[in-house]
Amino acid sequence: MPLHALTAPAPALLSIVAALGSPTAVREARTPSLRAATGPLTPELPLPVHVLEQVTPRGGTPRTRLTGWRFLIRGPERAVAAGETAPTADGWAFSHFFEGPYLAATELAVRQAEALPTPYQPRLLSVPELYMLTLWLHGDVAADAASGLPGPGDLLVPLAPAPPGIAAHRAHRFAELLSVLTHRLAPPPLLKTPA
Repeated sequence: MPLHALTAPAPALLSIVAALGSPTAVREARTPSLRAATGPLTPELPLPVHVLEQVTPRGGTPRTRLTGWRFLIRGPERAVAAGETAPTADGWAFSHFFEGPYLAATELAVRQAEALPTPYQPRLLSVPELYMLTLWLHGDVAADAASGLPGPGDLLVPLAPAPPGIAAHRAHRFAELLSVLTHRLAPPPLLKTPA
C-alpha cells in the first residue's frame, strides 16, 4: 500500500530550492557529493522531522516536537544529500545540507514501508540522546505534520546505523521500542562504596 506522504509547506520547499540555486550555500555545505553533483538537483521525499522528548524511566508521558522538514536531494542517478529546513517566526527557512548513511537508510526504510499492507504517514523521529533516527510510520494518515505522539498502532523503523542492540530496518511498535529507549536512557545505578 503506498505511503500517504505529506506535502511540505511551500516556504520549506522554496527555501530548499533557493539554497540549491545558491552557489554559496552549495559550496559551503559539508557535502562533497552535493558539490560534485552534475546535472539537475531535485528535492524529493519531504518528511517532517520530530524529536522525541521526555523519555524517562520515572514514567511521564513522552512527547514529540516538530523541528523541521527534511528533503532528499536527488541528482541524475541517486540521492546525493539531504536538505533540512527549520521553523522560524515567519514560517520555514533553509537550515543546512548534509550527507551520510541516513540517506540510503531512509530510502531503504521508505521502500520497505511501501510494501506494507497498512497505510501509514511517513515521518522521521529523532532520539538525540541515543544518536538515533527512525522512520516513524504514523497510523493516522490524515494527521497534521506537527501533531501527535506515536500511537499504539504506529511503527518505528530505526535507520542504520542504529544504536547497539537495536536492530536497524526492523519495524517496532512504538510501545515496544519505547520500553527499550526508556531502559537505555535510565541513569546508571549508583555504586555503593565499601564502609
